[in-house]
Amino acid sequence: MSEPTVETITFGCRLNIVESEALAGEARGAGEEDLVIVNTCAVTAESTRQARQAIRRLHRERPGARIIVTGCAATIAPTEFSAMEGVTRVIGNGDKSLFATAGTGYSAPKALGASEGTRGFLAVQNGCDHRCTFCVIPFGRGPSRSAPPREVVARARELVASGKREIVLTGVDLTSYGGDLGGGETLGRLARLLLAELPELARLRISSIDCIEADPTLIEAVAEEPRLAPHLHLSLQSGDDLILKRMKRRHSRRDAIKFCEELRLSRPDIVFGADFIVGFPTETEEMFSRTLDLVEECGLTHLHVFPFSPRPETPAARMPQVAPHIAKARAQKLRALGEARLTRHLAKQEGKALRVLAERGGLAHAADFTLARTPGAIAGEMFDIRVLGHDGRALLAERP
Repeated sequence: MSEPTVETITFGCRLNIVESEALAGEARGAGEEDLVIVNTCAVTAESTRQARQAIRRLHRERPGARIIVTGCAATIAPTEFSAMEGVTRVIGNGDKSLFATAGTGYSAPKALGASEGTRGFLAVQNGCDHRCTFCVIPFGRGPSRSAPPREVVARARELVASGKREIVLTGVDLTSYGGDLGGGETLGRLARLLLAELPELARLRISSIDCIEADPTLIEAVAEEPRLAPHLHLSLQSGDDLILKRMKRRHSRRDAIKFCEELRLSRPDIVFGADFIVGFPTETEEMFSRTLDLVEECGLTHLHVFPFSPRPETPAARMPQVAPHIAKARAQKLRALGEARLTRHLAKQEGKALRVLAERGGLAHAADFTLARTPGAIAGEMFDIRVLGHDGRALLAERP
């Protein structure tokens, strides 16, 4: 089997997935051949290391291929990536097009849709105006910019026409959507608009959000719109107020608990996930224990846990560091709690009837993002299941 003419390798967020597809489309439209686009991430040192490793492996396995590197890590350290063997071009996020003039800066983003896979990913926002002390993403993505609502609707309509039953709204700081557009545009208004304009869309999902920035219309939409998935992934990072302050986060521990409590009252079937950084500079065992407690108090189910990774030029890199082995041990402990919480959630689903969207590999996701094993199902098919049990990671089910 011959190598693909244009290949993409993507690290990091869903926004990168969408942008990789757009770049690959440009390349194919221009008749490019034997080209690999590596879309990098700079959230952690490990993600940047993995990108470099992938580039070296690509050059060894396909020495004749041209390699274009883009994404946040490439934007922050362009010289480092351009010096790597096999790399023919580095494209910063501000110029994320094969045909952009270098140095054009961060313009208003277009709504971009990725149609690969069973769900459609729709990028509606880019950049971030905040300066969390651990994060380099604002340096890699620029200020917050939003795609116009009507352009978002048009891209969403294309995804639905291509057969997508579910669309996932994504961005760098998604809850800041609309702040630069004027006219009172918000993420909640955009969600309402999409659901009203696309009655044939079976499910709309919101990706990671900042709970303190969630606008009232979004909270109302989650409570009232049955087609808006009852699943939110929160950027919490810590359960200790002093660590949150040192991270320069905008929410408190109480804000997170109140947000989950109030949404669960209005939408009892909602399931929450969250991102956490453990081993942040100055974090003590007592501070870490508050993060463990927060998982229970917020009733979280899906956890993404990262040991703190100092990023160059960030304030947190200059703070007193926690020993890496301690951060790693805390990450393992928090992940174990997350697994226990997931097991508890899966056990509660037994006997229920759920509607799922089939994906590749005999797996499917329910509206609340619970994973189910559905061997033999056709990817992209949406159907009902009856839950028989679970295996600790996913539901075991049958069609009624």
